[in-house]
Amino acid sequence: MREKLRIGLIVKPHGVRGEVKVYPLTDEPQKFSRLKKATVDGKEFALNSVKVGTDAVYISFCGVPDRNAAELLRGKYVEMDRADDDPAEEFSYYVSDIVGSVVVLDSGETVGKVTDVTSAKTDIFTVVTDNGKTVRFPFLKSLIISFDEKEKVLKLFAARFKEVAFYED
Repeated sequence: MREKLRIGLIVKPHGVRGEVKVYPLTDEPQKFSRLKKATVDGKEFALNSVKVGTDAVYISFCGVPDRNAAELLRGKYVEMDRADDDPAEEFSYYVSDIVGSVVVLDSGETVGKVTDVTSAKTDIFTVVTDNGKTVRFPFLKSLIISFDEKEKVLKLFAARFKEVAFYED
């Protein structure tokens, strides 16, 4: 389990006073407003200000005084301490905890290992099977039986999985 959670990607500087435009990697961009500090490229920064827009978050970090300093942060990830986050709701998980998990069905069949989760209106899971095939399926509450974070096992209903899964050649 990672102690730091990636919550944003710095897209570019914004203005001349060191502010940056951040693409949120969380389904709750308001999370940025509650932060007092964040880590970028292994360095911890206090936050001066946060503005949550419709498609981006604008952050001013202490120690980033101008556009030139902000330019150095372009393409870097904004991370927060897991301890600073609110507890996840039921059927709400961190992508970093799911990737690498084994997917099993209630019929006893092992599907494979989660290699990626693509964010969309409904997250799309990518799983690679033991024989190298790729299968994708949406994250649906009606599909999930349980997720064991410690054992890294995602258990799904077999009948529902067969309805929504898409196998690639």
